[in-house]
Amino acid sequence: MAYRSGGPKVLAIVLAGGEGKRLMPLTRDRAKPAVPFGGIYRLVDFALSNVVNSGYLKVVVLTQYKSHSLDRHVTKTWRMSTMLGNYVAPIPAQQRIDKNWYLGSADAIYQSLNTIADEKPDIIVVVGADHVYRMDFSQMVDQHIQSGAGVTVAAIRQPIDMADQFGVIEVDDEDPTKISAFREKPSDPKGLPDSPDEILASMGNYVFTADVLVDAVTRDHDLAGSRHDMGGDIVPALVARDAAYTYDFKKNVIPGGTDRDKGYWRDVGTLDSYFDAHMDLISIHPIFNLYNYDWPIYTDYGPYPPAKFVHGAHGRFGEALNSAVSPGTVISGARVTNSVIGANCRVHSYSELDQVVMLDNVTIGRQCRIQRAIIDKNVEIPEGTEIGLDPARDAARGFTITENGVVVIGKGDIVEP
Repeated sequence: MAYRSGGPKVLAIVLAGGEGKRLMPLTRDRAKPAVPFGGIYRLVDFALSNVVNSGYLKVVVLTQYKSHSLDRHVTKTWRMSTMLGNYVAPIPAQQRIDKNWYLGSADAIYQSLNTIADEKPDIIVVVGADHVYRMDFSQMVDQHIQSGAGVTVAAIRQPIDMADQFGVIEVDDEDPTKISAFREKPSDPKGLPDSPDEILASMGNYVFTADVLVDAVTRDHDLAGSRHDMGGDIVPALVARDAAYTYDFKKNVIPGGTDRDKGYWRDVGTLDSYFDAHMDLISIHPIFNLYNYDWPIYTDYGPYPPAKFVHGAHGRFGEALNSAVSPGTVISGARVTNSVIGANCRVHSYSELDQVVMLDNVTIGRQCRIQRAIIDKNVEIPEGTEIGLDPARDAARGFTITENGVVVIGKGDIVEP
């Protein structure tokens, strides 16, 4: 809980129970927030880094679906000063109220009200755990307090023709910070007063006055027909009570940020968006800059040595261009371009990889050709294998192929050459 000079007591709740069906097979053995990203991170690291960098150091992470690797990562990586009473605590579904598991994001908070009662915060920051972005939540908290809102919803501007992909926030014509309606994927969206060609899409991040949140999820628990969802039920109920405001993400200023990555936010809920977000990392001037040390993304990638590149003669060059290569990896006489390579991987001689997202502990044999692919952990690619060059062959081998033609190989899958 952050104690600013004369400021409120803030508790952060990270909603990390997502199943992530659209990310299968990456979520076959893990929760969506535990999916590795960017070589050395997990998706949950982005939410937790934003919360901690904002100064909020008492954090609970609500988990449910296949949570073992997520719980292990949070417990091993996110350790705060116990002397100061700070913590990041994973809390699995416990059936504290009845025999149900979490029935939705609002129900997850309702079943965890004991954490709020224990901490007695003034303000509660509620964030999702499966987006890639940087955000200083303290700026949103300041606006929330000044407005007197019950809830403030973070929103990002999107083109109006994309409204059917988001929960859309419509604002009051006279007060653009006040929410007049919250509509799920509308076909007839209303443009913004200052920009008719744009809408405000909910980012899934909220700031609540503590007693308002407690009251809202308690009411929702007994409401017949409710989906017990934060965006679908809690926010519309507070809009109806004239207590909901919005925070425009474009106002958020991050130390060390650039014009190129200002306002970056990526929902990596599909395999194609997950792949595209990785491609955003590796340009010369990245669209999302992992090298901003003023607002770092924290993680723990294990006791690996530096990456190594070996061989350099007779057509056998160990090199990686426009790529991010994680510790422990050896590129041995192979050429890697436009790719993100995880930790402790091996890419052997005469192989060529282009636009490949490779997670940890993958071995690529000699003379392989792989392009536009995602390869999950613990996969061995035999010598001479081609992936991403022949869709019919890839489909016949049982690989997942996305709408945009990205080939996906699941964790530990057996690959035939």
